[in-house]
Amino acid sequence: MESAPPALCRLQLGTELRRLRMESGHKAGAVAKRLLWSPSKITRLEKGENAIVELTDVMALCEVYGADAETRSVLEGYAVVTKTRRDWWQSPKFRPVIRPSLRAFIGQEATAERLQTYQSEFVPGLLQSEPYVRALHQAAHIGLDEADVDLLVTMRMTRQEVLHRPDSPLKLTAVVNESVLRREVGGTAVARQQLGYMADLARLPNVRLQVVPFKVGVHPAMDGQFTILAFAKDAGLRPLIYMEKLADDWVVREDRVVTKYQEAFDELQAVASSPQDSLRMIDQAIKEL
Repeated sequence: MESAPPALCRLQLGTELRRLRMESGHKAGAVAKRLLWSPSKITRLEKGENAIVELTDVMALCEVYGADAETRSVLEGYAVVTKTRRDWWQSPKFRPVIRPSLRAFIGQEATAERLQTYQSEFVPGLLQSEPYVRALHQAAHIGLDEADVDLLVTMRMTRQEVLHRPDSPLKLTAVVNESVLRREVGGTAVARQQLGYMADLARLPNVRLQVVPFKVGVHPAMDGQFTILAFAKDAGLRPLIYMEKLADDWVVREDRVVTKYQEAFDELQAVASSPQDSLRMIDQAIKEL
């Protein structure tokens, strides 16, 4: 725990608090009422969305749930980590440009062992080049202060550090629609540089990139992009689905839904071009720009 990142501690703490509540037969609303809390506070704690978890809150919940001394000690230790160390995305400078739900996802992304994503329009975030990111934000946030655009770009590029973690780099499998290769974002020069950048990252041993050609026709992800996050077995965290739309984003944890998306992703990989053929498609798209 002494070396664990705060994000992982928050997620494990939330998972354990939910397990204790369920095993003790308590409803979230009843617990909130008993402790004079809002119901949303229980939800945030169980989802690991609070940047800092108060030790007194954990102690109160352990008392309600009848947790044993060993469990209490571990959970209180998690809370202490969130109070004494801070993840980079929790820095005050990023607060104005990162909505709470995205902060929660970044924490999950930073601690995941494996990430699988399908993108139909954009280059996957972890494979985006700096000029591409800047062009995206300038187009999507017209009128946004240039300093805030700089923060958004910095945030995106910093997130890519998970691909280069010294001991356990994130295993990324990305499937993209061929339209991603053909759409010029930021002009021809930026589009060409982005494709080259994506191809370089796709050659990392922990990255697998596949392209779904137009000729495939109907495929299992016609209704939009999604991301599957999976964690190390010893983390005690279940896989989850992250989906992002124009005005909102959300996380889904229900096993049946996760299974459905995992099956869809497996089918996507089956119909997509191989990694080698996908790289050839990228090279061809660069030549045709």
